Amino acid sequence: MSAGTGTVVVMTNGEDLMVEATGLVKTFGTTRALQGVDIAIPRGTVHGVLGPNGAGKTTAVRILSTLLKPDAGQARIGGYDVVRNAERVRASIGLTGQYASVDEDLTGRQNLVLFGTLLDLGRRGARARAAELLAWFDLTEAADRPAKTYSGGMRRRLDLAASLVGRPDVIFLDEPTTGLDPAKREDMWGVVRSLVRDGSTVLLTTQYLEEAEALADEITVIDHGRVIANDTPQRLKRRVGGQTLEVRPSDEADLERTAKILTLVSSGGQPDRPRPGVLAVPVSGDAAMAEAVARLTGEGIAVTELSLHLPSLDEVFFSLTSAKVSAQTAQEVSA
Repeated sequence: MSAGTGTVVVMTNGEDLMVEATGLVKTFGTTRALQGVDIAIPRGTVHGVLGPNGAGKTTAVRILSTLLKPDAGQARIGGYDVVRNAERVRASIGLTGQYASVDEDLTGRQNLVLFGTLLDLGRRGARARAAELLAWFDLTEAADRPAKTYSGGMRRRLDLAASLVGRPDVIFLDEPTTGLDPAKREDMWGVVRSLVRDGSTVLLTTQYLEEAEALADEITVIDHGRVIANDTPQRLKRRVGGQTLEVRPSDEADLERTAKILTLVSSGGQPDRPRPGVLAVPVSGDAAMAEAVARLTGEGIAVTELSLHLPSLDEVFFSLTSAKVSAQTAQEVSA
């Protein structure tokens, strides 16, 4: 990496990385918020960063967006070092934090025009970009109302719109849907997908595991300032365990016979009941579903639900963090 301001394109395994962090360390007093975090995000993808409260997610985002300096390690955005080339990095990124950054006394339009003016778009250019974003985020009707009159969902959309005024190449979304109802969360997911289709690269931190599963091409799990897993959602699921076959017989009187059939196709273990009227068993592959269907049909058992699925990201997350806690406890006991 050059110490100058020229662009350095970082290539890893043939990938054009827009975000690359290696060995990030950050300490606050006696607390080590980050303990050697690595993150690599290819251009035009969504990268989810998961972790419990206090794991270090927001600290990592603040370093990558130049708001904090790392105590050790390096980070580059689009080839620019976040410390040595901080101004160039800021010109190429957008950031939406956990709390709205807009001025509540200004109207939605005034907020966006202000951001455009600060980014040297000129008054005409700033107004044109504001109108474009207000339309995109369905805020045109409320554009000339003070932001303090907006609902929570409208404020989050305005905040995200403000982070996009400069058409950033890389967008950091730090828990962008916190506090939104499910419908507004879905709307925000649509915006994120649109950004990626337009060529942006997104780093998303979230507490909602279904959000990461819906949006992320790859996921990094951080706990106590360390990366404990990094992979695609599907491969993370396969690491935790195999597939589960779930069956709901049409007649609850057939539950016992259905349980016997599922025991025969199971990869081990007796059927359990995750929900009333539903039986579930672990299976070793897709063929188990076909075998179950054949056996159920042969016994004349009708079903209203039949599904084969990998573990949820919730199960992955709890498995990974629980394993880490168990390992730390064992280490402390042996010390």
